[in-house]
Amino acid sequence: MATSIFQFRQKDRRPWLRVILQLRGSVVPTIAPRVLLCGTFAAVVSWLHALKVPVAQPGWANLIPSVVLGLLLVFRTNTAYERFWEGRKLWGGIVNTSRNLGRQIWVAIDESTPEVREQKISALNLIAAFGIATKQHLRGASVTEAVADLVEPNVLANLQTTNHAPIDLSVRIAAFLEEQRDRGNLNPYQLASMHRLLDVLVDSLGGCERILRTPMPFAYAIHLRQLLLIYCLILPFELVSKVGWWTGLLVAIISFTLFGIEEIGEEIENPFGTDPNDLPLDAICNTVRQNMQDLTTLNPREANARALVDNSFQ
Repeated sequence: MATSIFQFRQKDRRPWLRVILQLRGSVVPTIAPRVLLCGTFAAVVSWLHALKVPVAQPGWANLIPSVVLGLLLVFRTNTAYERFWEGRKLWGGIVNTSRNLGRQIWVAIDESTPEVREQKISALNLIAAFGIATKQHLRGASVTEAVADLVEPNVLANLQTTNHAPIDLSVRIAAFLEEQRDRGNLNPYQLASMHRLLDVLVDSLGGCERILRTPMPFAYAIHLRQLLLIYCLILPFELVSKVGWWTGLLVAIISFTLFGIEEIGEEIENPFGTDPNDLPLDAICNTVRQNMQDLTTLNPREANARALVDNSFQ
């Protein structure tokens, strides 16, 4: 059963305290070793300070200005979120365009023979398969198993050898449209409209590939992590003279905050994977698939007549 918008909304209404304590989907397991390292190091500095070793250096934290570090973190997180949000918009476009293309195919193409209806159902299945193939393509996963129940055996065999399954499926949809035009079941204006929708699907695929294949510059990530570690390791020398034995706990909290922000940017930078913080592509593809199945339950003539009546009152 496809996941509805209301089900998505219900998932966001979890108890506040439960969200705080939830580990799945958070960055706590990933950053815990780094936080423990910094907290332990700060505790050692506190112990040395208690032994009267001159470790207190009040000006060391200013070696890396907090404003500079904050700006770097903000830039890193904002850039990652822009990629995440652009990916979501592209997939929203895939959903809407799939619906429009499927609706036009189902309503506009004249069912001159019973065979045409079966061909239309196959075309709608190809549209659903395009979304699933795009998801699998972006994840570097097998496409054939995911679409085996949607395409014909000969199409499935070809998908096993092709280098780009979504493009192969888009070409087959285009070939179906051209065939229906040649048979007189589709006029040139309708054909042009459907081709434009198919172009939007391919453009959305290309946008997702651009996000996937354009990662953040590695040198930037290295430099930011180096600065974060240095800052968290020199922070105990700044705090120990003021807070004493509380230095380890305070440094652990500060490092938890800084490392957590940096790790969140890392988590959402590539939104097409299977991690809890990635886009729910499985649910999105199931929605498209369910929409295509729902279309096949409608009578094209009744749907077309209903559309004409609705347009007459606009």
